[in-house]
Amino acid sequence: MSSLAPAQPHWPSASKSRPRPVYTTAERARRDATVWTTVQAVLAPLQFVVFLVSLVLVLTALFADIAHTAAAISVVLKTAILLTIMVTGSIWEKVVFGKFLFAPSFFWEDVVSMAVIVLHLAYVAALFAGWGTTSDQLWIALAAYVAYAVNAAQFLFKMVRAKREAPTQEVEL
Repeated sequence: MSSLAPAQPHWPSASKSRPRPVYTTAERARRDATVWTTVQAVLAPLQFVVFLVSLVLVLTALFADIAHTAAAISVVLKTAILLTIMVTGSIWEKVVFGKFLFAPSFFWEDVVSMAVIVLHLAYVAALFAGWGTTSDQLWIALAAYVAYAVNAAQFLFKMVRAKREAPTQEVEL
């Protein structure tokens, strides 16, 4: 009777395995050539500013019990900008990567973006349908904003990584 040892799984070592770059050379060229990159570069900081103002209003409404209408309007505006950046970002992703969503380089960012959208829309639905108390609705908005902050950090991390991976161009003197 022979004893056969089970085959050991082969795990690639960290030094041999490199993550996919954020952009291939062709993807980087398409990213740099499309107007959708500029659109994203304008909408992302705009959305962040609206988020900061709205966050203050939501926290004020939640904890000081004032400015409820201003908080509601700000969250609806933030949601509108979020949906706009999601649609234009999907077009950008299609141009650069050939897929509207979930391209390998931005898969997890897109997954979290879906959660962010669901939470924002849950707030809007609760607001307009009158579900829950104002406080309940504001907690949904706050959850949406926490998810958005995580998502924004993902995208910032990806931008820094892409910049580090960018080929350096030599300047002739």
